[in-house]
Amino acid sequence: MNETVTMDAARQKPHLPDAQTVTTVRHWTDRLFSFRVSRPATLRFRSGEFVMIGLLNDDGKPLLRAYSIASPSWDEELEFYSIKVPDGPLTSRLQHIQPGDEIILRPKPVGTLVLDALLPGKRLWFLATGTGIAPFASLMRDPEVYEKFDQVIMMHTCREVAELEYGRQLVEGLQDDPLIGEMVQGKLRYYPTTTRESFHHMGRVTDNLAAGKVFADLGLPKMNPEEDRAMVCGSLAFNVDVKAILEGFGLREGANSDPKEFVVEKAFVGDGI
Repeated sequence: MNETVTMDAARQKPHLPDAQTVTTVRHWTDRLFSFRVSRPATLRFRSGEFVMIGLLNDDGKPLLRAYSIASPSWDEELEFYSIKVPDGPLTSRLQHIQPGDEIILRPKPVGTLVLDALLPGKRLWFLATGTGIAPFASLMRDPEVYEKFDQVIMMHTCREVAELEYGRQLVEGLQDDPLIGEMVQGKLRYYPTTTRESFHHMGRVTDNLAAGKVFADLGLPKMNPEEDRAMVCGSLAFNVDVKAILEGFGLREGANSDPKEFVVEKAFVGDGI
């Protein structure tokens, strides 16, 4: 299932509050889809931040959820990556959007997964499960990431191989990107794993970090607070577990106002949305 729909040239006139127009929808699996929308002319954001998006509820009130912007800060459109929850208040409807439709987008970006929240370092680790890769899809396409770090490691875990496809295509496409293709060469390391279906790398992010398997596989030293920085985005349980492991390596959690060695996104859109 790999279906792409693009918008006709004509766009409908927005009538929703803070409306933006859907330009492209792509269904990756029966549980995952991505879509792009027009970008408000006044919107400025840092790669890795999120905004509130949604639709009008049956009662006419906005039904909004936090979604990381998956496109980089320089992109003319905004991209989002979402799960489909059959009985989810928002995604049960959002998964049926088509090019030309409108969504609500509150143009007030916030979030902790930004470079400003990290101290300078040598290696930057992106640690994600499922659609938690969305903010890193933004950051992996940002030139500043490669200007500030010698190596960037994208660890992404899903249940099945098909669920890795969004990230795989994005990473492979970066090699030929006219803006950052040369910067990515030799710097970006991609480490996808599965937990249910057989794959060349398997296991949870937490297990591969704690056991040291990822360091052995990639030929990298164990994480240390002098050289390594990390960003974390997944379920609440995932975030808690990864935080404990990072702290075990001596890394400290930071924030926009207090940069340290790692940051965690607490507004991740997970099950039940």
